[in-house]
Amino acid sequence: MARKKSKSKSAPFMVFNVNYVDGMVTSNRRVSSDQLDQSFGDSIQDLARTAIENQDNEIAQRSGQRRAKIKSITLV
Repeated sequence: MARKKSKSKSAPFMVFNVNYVDGMVTSNRRVSSDQLDQSFGDSIQDLARTAIENQDNEIAQRSGQRRAKIKSITLV
């Protein structure tokens, strides 16, 4: 008996490359699609920047080292 195909869901996350002011680059930074809700008119880039800054702040609290400010974000 054949199985029914399930409906395709949107991706659980989106991937971004991040360039920092100090020249550092991080690749494949994941941001949950839930955090990229555009219902209030914000762009995906702005929402991703906020989410990645929050991730960086959490990492900085654990490691004791601050990251430089984000220069640009590109969707992969």
